[in-house]
Amino acid sequence: MAPSDVTVYTDGACLGNPGPGGYGVIVIANGKRKELSGGFRLTTNNRMELKATIEGLKELANPSRVKLNSDSQYVVSAINQGWARHWRAKGYKRKKNPDLWNQLLDLCERHKVEFIWVPGHAGQPENERCDQLSVQAAQRRGLPPDSEYERSEALHNPPTLF
Repeated sequence: MAPSDVTVYTDGACLGNPGPGGYGVIVIANGKRKELSGGFRLTTNNRMELKATIEGLKELANPSRVKLNSDSQYVVSAINQGWARHWRAKGYKRKKNPDLWNQLLDLCERHKVEFIWVPGHAGQPENERCDQLSVQAAQRRGLPPDSEYERSEALHNPPTLF
């Protein structure tokens, strides 16, 4: 079966950095459009940008050719310049978010993904909608923990007694 062509738009948001965060995704395939969003009580903007790309690609049941549009230079440059693969090969020494980079790189092995940078807040309708979805998700009550982020922060920034 030949891979299908899919377009994905993504965005992440954080109310404070770190703070409550959310992601928004639009997947367009076979003439259908699906919107996804979610959030966490304490996370970072970069984690939400990564999470958006992961959730968009996880939505695809079969290997696909994907045009993934993101306003995150962090994500797009790390993939397009080969930095993320290099970080993984070197064990992510001093690099943040290895849990999410691993997930994204694994998904990129399953799909043929072209990462396209789009300017944020520049009037591109799908990017603007993803921004709305991500901010709304970050504002929800009762958000779950971003367990990996909170665990990592506790290890690197233990509470002080005095």
